[in-house]
Amino acid sequence: MDDISVLVCDDSALMRNLISRVINAAPGMSVCGTAMNGQFLLEKIPQLKPDVIVLDIEMPVMNGVEFLRRRRQENIDIPVIILSSIAEKGAAVTMECLELGASDFITKPNGSVSADINSVADRITELVASYGGQYARRKGKIVYGYDYYLKFAAEQQVNRKLEEAMGKEKAKEFLAASAKSAPAKPVEENPFNSLTTKPKEPAVITPVRKEGRIEVVAIGISTGGPNALREVFKNIAPDLNKPVLVVQHMPEGFTKEFAGSLDKICPLHVKEAEDGDVTQKNCIYIAPGNHHIVVETGLSGNVIRLSQEPLRNGHRPSADVMFESIAKVYANRALGVIMTGMGKDGAVQLAEMRKQGAWTLGQDEKSAIVYGMPKVAYELGAVQKQVSLDNMAGEISKLVREHG
Repeated sequence: MDDISVLVCDDSALMRNLISRVINAAPGMSVCGTAMNGQFLLEKIPQLKPDVIVLDIEMPVMNGVEFLRRRRQENIDIPVIILSSIAEKGAAVTMECLELGASDFITKPNGSVSADINSVADRITELVASYGGQYARRKGKIVYGYDYYLKFAAEQQVNRKLEEAMGKEKAKEFLAASAKSAPAKPVEENPFNSLTTKPKEPAVITPVRKEGRIEVVAIGISTGGPNALREVFKNIAPDLNKPVLVVQHMPEGFTKEFAGSLDKICPLHVKEAEDGDVTQKNCIYIAPGNHHIVVETGLSGNVIRLSQEPLRNGHRPSADVMFESIAKVYANRALGVIMTGMGKDGAVQLAEMRKQGAWTLGQDEKSAIVYGMPKVAYELGAVQKQVSLDNMAGEISKLVREHG
């Protein structure tokens, strides 16, 4: 089996070391080299041939933005994950990086060089596995699939909780004793070279009413979402004439800039949703980071409400929360879409939308960076049709045109 090879670029030797330790501790991935700025990074790429790059933004000689411009000029297709303290203060810079072709981003803990990198360790591993894994497979490598890393992340979370409760040494002793007494694990049938295990046959949902005229489009999306949404919204029909609500898992402080970035390329108006917004035709509302988004019936039209109710499925905003409100308010007069993302957020309530008679779409495995959320939705019977990313804008536009 091959490792996903990672090239880490950061001007801080401490951060290069900490990030490398996180990556090297995860099975099936390893750091093939490090660089202290974008110039050294460019020089090392041909020699090391990484599957993914973890890139700081603020660096001397050549910073992250300058590197991304050179990457585009030289047609380098290796995926790039932004990891920088400036991302927390400079959301606009982070969005510029996404516009220049970066795949995703992570904020450094506390906004500075910190030994507390473990607080984002799971996120680093998730993104490296997702973007690096997809690129490695395209190159013919045999690497662990998405399901394997999902199990690994769950085990790591349990280990950290034990350490918090018992202390590091006692937790280590406890885990060692548990491993000795545990029955042998069955050999996995094929944990390699697939984004995920094959989906089960979908459950059958019998809607309580026939599909109606589409009055709203609701989209739930996570890992792989920033670039996927750019692809969808730059090609969406300019005369959609329906409001669009979006839950993209993204930290607080970034969604306003993200909406502005999408607004530049989309024929519809894109904005960060605000509490009390009356939904308007040809407007896309992005749920703000750290806020759930729901729709309520108002006197002058349907109104967006934001809340900081508890996390659902580990997320706020949560696609399940949004889909649940869409099912209640619109019933069969909606189109629900679930796209690339790790986990299961949105799947259960997309199934509820389908039960109410709503139209539904799911992104297919081949085009998804992570076939997690759309896979679970498909298995629950929530997805009427699986669609590739290339065809998603056209399929949404066609359904709304024919049934809107």
